Amino acid sequence: MSYIRYDVADKIATITLDRPEAANAQNADFLDELDAAWTTAAGDQDVVVIVLRAEGRHFSAGHDLKDRTWPQPEQITLEWIYQVEARRYLEYTLRWRNVPKPSIAAVHGRCISGGLMLCWPCDLIIAAEDALFSDPVAMMGIGGVEYHGHTWELGARKAKEILFTGRPVTAAEAEKAGMVNRVVPRDRLETETTQLASRIAAMPPFGLRQAKRAVNQTLDVQGFYAAIQSVFDIHETGHGNALSVTGYPILAKLDDMKAKME
Repeated sequence: MSYIRYDVADKIATITLDRPEAANAQNADFLDELDAAWTTAAGDQDVVVIVLRAEGRHFSAGHDLKDRTWPQPEQITLEWIYQVEARRYLEYTLRWRNVPKPSIAAVHGRCISGGLMLCWPCDLIIAAEDALFSDPVAMMGIGGVEYHGHTWELGARKAKEILFTGRPVTAAEAEKAGMVNRVVPRDRLETETTQLASRIAAMPPFGLRQAKRAVNQTLDVQGFYAAIQSVFDIHETGHGNALSVTGYPILAKLDDMKAKME
């Protein structure tokens, strides 16, 4: 793998985002490798808990807006966008969410837009004090990233605030809203995550699987799965509008998005 590291020790699979020179921005290969790592961890009988972490200053800058696998803007159609995003964004994130093993995301630095789609599918999130979570894609004429967990993770009013303004949510705010389980000093993030993963790994795997299924199914009965599917289609109308009005919007807003990392 070029962008993802995968290690197993003491019943814990550690998946590491390893593209620090690009703030772990996600191109097609990055996401395919990440999905392969999740699939490996899900099928490994020696793995009880999965940890997702990142190298570098930031957890993830989101989607790679210069992904070379994408066609030129004038060649892009809404059908092409829909097919690509349905697979790599919606299908992948839902699959990671439903892996029948507990998962923990360790987040530090910036977690922007598509970065949320990496940590939100995890069962638990531990955030460093410097973590900032944001989804400023309204500036691109889109109502939020493809896996629209905002309302479920933050509540309706806080979700609207961050979407309307594009401002980041601090780790402390995220913990208060219930999106984050705990906030720790940056230099304690790895230790605290490992300690929590080790404690969970000592539990019976079948019991963990059933507990996770019970909670996820409760959310689905409340409408989570249906909402995620329907709001994905709302997301795609943003791309359709951009194509019909101004052409594909990513390149025009690239500098604005990059500035969020400064």
